[in-house]
Amino acid sequence: VTKSNPDFLLTPERVQSWESTHGKIAAGSWVLLRTGWSARTSRADFLNVRDDGPHSPGFSKAGSEFLAHQRDVLGVGVETIGTDAGQAGTFDPPFPNHGTMHGAGKFGITSLINLDQLPPTGAVIIAAPLKIADGSGSPLRVIALAPA
Repeated sequence: VTKSNPDFLLTPERVQSWESTHGKIAAGSWVLLRTGWSARTSRADFLNVRDDGPHSPGFSKAGSEFLAHQRDVLGVGVETIGTDAGQAGTFDPPFPNHGTMHGAGKFGITSLINLDQLPPTGAVIIAAPLKIADGSGSPLRVIALAPA
């Protein structure tokens, strides 16, 4: 979907459609948005900046609210440079995934790769941040353990 639509937004309806095949997302789960974006190896393709700003997939405001409040996820992860869509600065409110997830005490992980190697469910995600003082984020080394 996102290969042909860099402005793809994950909505509650898409989540529920996915759940109809794979089961309801359990509370405390990570939701990793697999878009194929990490296959973009040049800086220009990865950032995908046009005259009106960057274009990359992400979460609709309703999608973020659904995951945070109806599914009580631990957090979300993406292959892109930020957990909000590239055009999220133009949304009302701006950057709704950040506001929703962080406002609900949830986490966000960016610039993930190899999500295509994970099963739809069942992987264990290890995301250990570096300790920093007075900061709002930290570099991570994210490891996924997939069932055999």
